[in-house]
Amino acid sequence: MSTRLAFVFPGQGSQSVGMLSELAGAFPQVSKTFAEVSEVLECDLWSLISEGPAAELDKTQNTQPAMLAVGVATWRCWRDSGGPAPEVMAGHSLGEYTALVCSGALELTDAARLVAERARLMQEAMPAGAGAMAAILGLEDEQVLQLCAHQAGEQVLEAVNFNAPGQVVIAGQREAVARALPAAKALGAKRALLLPVSVPSHCALMRPAAEQLESVLAGCPMRMPEIPVVHNASVSAASNLEHLRELLAQQLFRPVRWVESVRLMAGQGVERFIECGPGKVLAGLGKRIDKARPTTAIVDVVTLQAAIEELSGEEALADG
Repeated sequence: MSTRLAFVFPGQGSQSVGMLSELAGAFPQVSKTFAEVSEVLECDLWSLISEGPAAELDKTQNTQPAMLAVGVATWRCWRDSGGPAPEVMAGHSLGEYTALVCSGALELTDAARLVAERARLMQEAMPAGAGAMAAILGLEDEQVLQLCAHQAGEQVLEAVNFNAPGQVVIAGQREAVARALPAAKALGAKRALLLPVSVPSHCALMRPAAEQLESVLAGCPMRMPEIPVVHNASVSAASNLEHLRELLAQQLFRPVRWVESVRLMAGQGVERFIECGPGKVLAGLGKRIDKARPTTAIVDVVTLQAAIEELSGEEALADG
């Protein structure tokens, strides 16, 4: 009996100059994947992530297609190396699009156009510098919700990323977020710090972007995923294509319910999570959400091969 797997894909914030360089040297799938995305977007995405500068890579309109390409390339390396398919997938924020490509719901080229347009709409929804996001560490979810309610005033201030127990991200107008930081520390937060982002994602300020994205999604070819994808907005798989498009639009202004998503997959019998993309952000969150179910981050050839060998060994022991 094989280990029950879930694949998870990180979103914006995991990017870095030089990511995937080691895998690219071993697998031609990496350069092929980036060539597909670069052709659609009419830019040299591989040069950007290989050489930077970091400030350019960190711009939303560049980060989002770059992270999509990295996740899909890593998934292709895994599958072409004999890595088993998971029973379920999920992506953190932008990573949901990567999951949909890898699950067969979206073609990579269509997803590249979608995320580029998504990034543009998000960036244009708010004037530069008008919005902000901040991480609040060490408070209960309910405390953060009350903090936002008390500090919002006439502005938008919401809890938007429930990443792990004691780790919640808030977003809204910059002034409201700034008010919340000292108030969070007064409540006992271990840390309350602004995040280096240009867009206040997953809050009501993104509703105008979501409304425009709806029409873009309506015109994009999609299929139902071959592997179920748990969505951020609903903590469930889409029931049909109309529902799938609705959930992708809602994702822009609804919270990322990551803790619930991981616990749902664990409750469905998932025994191990594989993080497919650069860095180990989701692996770190996974340790705080459910220590009994490890998350392995695939970041290079060594971690990829080690994970496949370990899973093969577990399967052999179970069969023996």
